[in-house]
Amino acid sequence: MELRNIAIIAHVDHGKTTLVDMLLKQSGSFREHQQVAERAMDSNDLERERGITILAKCTSVVWDGTRINIVDTPGHADFGGEVERILNMVDGVCLLVDAAEGPLPQTKFVLGKALKLGLRPMVVINKVDRPDARPDEVHNEIFDLFAALDANDEQLDFPTLFASGRNGWAIEHLDDERKDLKPLFDLVRRHVPAPKVVADAPFTMLATTLEANPYLGRLLTGRIQSGKVRPNMAIKALTRDGKLIEAGRVSKVLAFRGLERVGIDEAEAGDIVALAGLTKATVADTICDTSVEEALPAQPIDPPTLAMTFGVNDSPLAGREGDKVTSRMIRDRLMREAEGNVALRIRETENTDAYEVAGRGELQLGILIETMRREGYELSISRPRVLFKPDPATGQRLEPIEEVVIDVDEEYSGVVVNKLNERKGEMLEMRPSGGNKVRLVFHVPSRGLIGYQGEFLTDTRGTGVMNRLFHGYAPYKGPIQGRRNGVLIANSDGEAVAYALWNLEDRGPMMIEPGWKVYRGMIVGEHTRGNDLEVNVLKGKQLTNIRTTSKDEAVRLTPPINMSLEKALSYIEDDELVEVTPKSIRLRKKLLDPNDRKRAEKQAEAS
Repeated sequence: MELRNIAIIAHVDHGKTTLVDMLLKQSGSFREHQQVAERAMDSNDLERERGITILAKCTSVVWDGTRINIVDTPGHADFGGEVERILNMVDGVCLLVDAAEGPLPQTKFVLGKALKLGLRPMVVINKVDRPDARPDEVHNEIFDLFAALDANDEQLDFPTLFASGRNGWAIEHLDDERKDLKPLFDLVRRHVPAPKVVADAPFTMLATTLEANPYLGRLLTGRIQSGKVRPNMAIKALTRDGKLIEAGRVSKVLAFRGLERVGIDEAEAGDIVALAGLTKATVADTICDTSVEEALPAQPIDPPTLAMTFGVNDSPLAGREGDKVTSRMIRDRLMREAEGNVALRIRETENTDAYEVAGRGELQLGILIETMRREGYELSISRPRVLFKPDPATGQRLEPIEEVVIDVDEEYSGVVVNKLNERKGEMLEMRPSGGNKVRLVFHVPSRGLIGYQGEFLTDTRGTGVMNRLFHGYAPYKGPIQGRRNGVLIANSDGEAVAYALWNLEDRGPMMIEPGWKVYRGMIVGEHTRGNDLEVNVLKGKQLTNIRTTSKDEAVRLTPPINMSLEKALSYIEDDELVEVTPKSIRLRKKLLDPNDRKRAEKQAEAS
């Protein structure tokens, strides 16, 4: 059977996963009347809720005697480490672009990587049935993007299809009949070359993704470069520079058939498989026959740019909602995560109850915290901080810089430019992008973007779209002003009372509701001024025997600020923590006792 290996790359939300669903349906991978979830490739609960792909996944379809292995890649830059290595597994790339939005930063990021590897992309302009679609303009923008990324003549001569992934059709010309995805299948067979393989050489494979399976142990997925692999065969793993990591035997060879992974007796060069049996090998290592001495060339893993401290929840309300609360449980869970997620780095701190977790961005770490709280963990999380690195030549401090592309209504562009200037952003371009929208491009330090997403949505009344992408390192840009307001801190333990909250409304907006349990040192609201203020939220109305009209009995409260996990992480300062439990997200001071806080402030001023 002929083989084709192809990756689908696109910006977030341009319809990759939905298109793969349709390819699976039309190729007969699902039985008649089989119940299949929408976006079948997004298997993880969080992927379904947020509508994003977090982990790269592989599937395969058979069309007209050809097996097509399809890899669905993440579109978010936080998971960009996955994308680069995946492109090494495939021989062709299908670039998917939204017919209304056109190419966006992530499109540029992934396409740039594919062109550098010498792949010849094919373009699918998706969602052409949108009312605001502009397929011809977008086609020209894609051509300009290819040219800007130094594509060679062969790559510039890319074939284009117009499609609607949701409705399951693709066409070569906009006035063709809209039937099914046959034109796309045929184009893959024609345009994507069969894998170049060496069948009679010893077995070699580059590990591209890694996952921890509860039954089979570590599963390493990759494309077989040469030779064959069978269960029980002796193999070894080599690092990128050829050093031996471990030797072992293949316990299982799994191949992708539709949405399922199936154990097979033998896999040949060119196929994408998952191997079980090794205990130490990881991504970017070469898995090979015992006679092979040289490692395959591999992409280095991107360094993390952001770190948070994950600690034990030591608040007075600890252990009431979660069942996994000890530092040993948290450590084991983080180590298990690091096994399958190569973009994370976990380090023990001086404090034995806390661990530093470094990753590629707020979204990646936020998703890890959300996953852990759903599993029953209680944690206290510190403010995210950026990881600097020294310049090898001059020794000066370098910080991570991100490219930010913003699409916003013209009337809000002024406030966005202002805010990003305050955050040490540098504007590169400003141009109209259809309707009365403007596209702004900035280079902004990663520090300046921590917590900006919520503020940005407020400033643009929820109409703006912001896309971020890691750009590189640059010299330190100087201090950036943090939160301007202080906070309201509870001064005792108990349950919040409506009357007390009503009396405190002129002090600032609240973050809690009547009946919520509070403790001393917990943050209950935002102060209208720049300093922190301790308040009593437990004080009820004094009952006297004097009758009053019932007007003052019904207290009307302003709705509290709703703190989501991402919002809470970006809101806190360095002396504060977010307490995360399966049911609640609370903000608190690191030091709960006010005397301890004063002492720490004096020490900080003295030093």
